[in-house]
Amino acid sequence: AAEGSGPVPGHGSGASAPERVLFPPTFSVSEIKNKQRRHFMFLRWKQQQRKEKLALKKKRRKEREALGDKAPPKAIPKTIENQRVYDETTVDPNDEEVAFDEATDEFAPYFNRQTVPKILITTSDRPRGRTVRFCEQLATVIPNSHVYYRRGLALKRIIPQCIARDFTDLIVINEDRKIPNGLVLSHLPDGPTAHFRMSSVRLRKEIKRKGKEPTEHVPEVILNNFTTRLGHSIGRMFAALFPHDPQFIGRQVATFHNQRDYIFFRFHRYIFKSEKKVGIQELGPRFTLKLRSLQKGTFDSKFGEYEWIHKRREMDTNRRKFHL
Repeated sequence: AAEGSGPVPGHGSGASAPERVLFPPTFSVSEIKNKQRRHFMFLRWKQQQRKEKLALKKKRRKEREALGDKAPPKAIPKTIENQRVYDETTVDPNDEEVAFDEATDEFAPYFNRQTVPKILITTSDRPRGRTVRFCEQLATVIPNSHVYYRRGLALKRIIPQCIARDFTDLIVINEDRKIPNGLVLSHLPDGPTAHFRMSSVRLRKEIKRKGKEPTEHVPEVILNNFTTRLGHSIGRMFAALFPHDPQFIGRQVATFHNQRDYIFFRFHRYIFKSEKKVGIQELGPRFTLKLRSLQKGTFDSKFGEYEWIHKRREMDTNRRKFHL
């Protein structure tokens, strides 16, 4: 006899009997005490669920083919993104207040083409090899960026030197247990300063099907899904790292994609295969950022004034609530 099966009411025992239902509607895997049997029955239950889902999908497709043009439009699947809780700070591009803020904020000189980005990339004190290689590869992505090592120098002493040498931004890569785990981005000379948690760092040699080394052409920049006032500020910070006029002949693009408040960075080279098809190669590096705080002015850990701080227990009570 098959495991977990017994006589089913209304069914005979002959060979012509219909297939028996493995799991009744009230079936619960958690009621099985034996761990191995519980795991086995769970896998069988999942397999049955997949078969039922596939059969329903085929049935609906046949019904749509039979109806032809009269078939109703496909239902939009529910996702966490399209069920997002409305945020009252969502930016309207035509809002006069937003336009005024953009014309007077700390990034206005860059967007008015009064300044040219010049970036200093540094690390936490005594960086290890992986962090050093990540900084060197990040410098090949961001044009006009320079890598210097801390050598025990405090950030409060570094920032005045950066301002005196016309640097427009400071990037600090922090590490823990030899792995890059944090990024501080400070816009100079007046801020703001953003603190990010960094994860899923992949260097070029760790990326499958990677392309050749990037060229020195200025890349294009794509900023996706930065919709709130906070997200708008973060997007402008990332945009201010790159020169205004991309060199399209290089076919390189840097993407900052925000999804559920996680910012995914990718660096690609593309080529148009036809009018409709585009081939892409990832050049690397890749990483993921999660905003922890946004601070007014330049870096100041003791007396800095914070515009926004991520408080998990207060802010993460709803999975459909996003801040960027």
